[in-house]
Amino acid sequence: MADRTRVIVAEDDVLLREGIVRLLAEAGFDVVAQTGDAKDFLGKALAYRPDVAVVDIQMPPGRGEDGLLAAIELRRRQPRTGVLVLSQYYEDQFAVDLIGESAEGVGYLLKERVGDVDAFTDAVARVAAGGSALDPEVVGRMLGKRRRGGPLDDLSPREREVLAQLAEGKSNQGIAAALVVTTAAVEKHVTSIFSKLGIDPGPTSHRRVLAALAYLRESQH
Repeated sequence: MADRTRVIVAEDDVLLREGIVRLLAEAGFDVVAQTGDAKDFLGKALAYRPDVAVVDIQMPPGRGEDGLLAAIELRRRQPRTGVLVLSQYYEDQFAVDLIGESAEGVGYLLKERVGDVDAFTDAVARVAAGGSALDPEVVGRMLGKRRRGGPLDDLSPREREVLAQLAEGKSNQGIAAALVVTTAAVEKHVTSIFSKLGIDPGPTSHRRVLAALAYLRESQH
């Protein structure tokens, strides 16, 4: 039997933290530690070296963006640990700050997404495996704020849908399932998207996410 994915949960709302721990345990994850303090989280994450950390952005001791800062520091010091941050409110800058120069092993979800158990546990597993998981609400708003007259305007409506799914971190198979099309059709759309945007799709999913996000970020200016 394969080793279970090891997780640390950092959330200062005790009820939510216990709920997340229970969901993950029932889904087959091994929750090795939990905490409600950002400083304690960083110490435990460095000590336990989990596969993935689920972290609230706003946590004690300062109750500002301490959780996010701890998550960024963890990525700097222990890049092999995946980091999935949870936010009460939409703020694409948080996603940009967390991702930095690499979308590998990173996720950003709104807390309301935890209620969708399958989507949440899938995001945790994807990030633990080195993939990406960005909240569809965040991606959708970034696409919605794109600058008119930019390169994204060359994309067809279906290609914009595929780009949004791509930016969330989904594989071609995942995109095909979400849009109810064939994998071959998705591959064709992805090739067309990157051709129109003039970027290298790259051999791995996280590079594709980073490329997509680069254009989504640029489109806001």
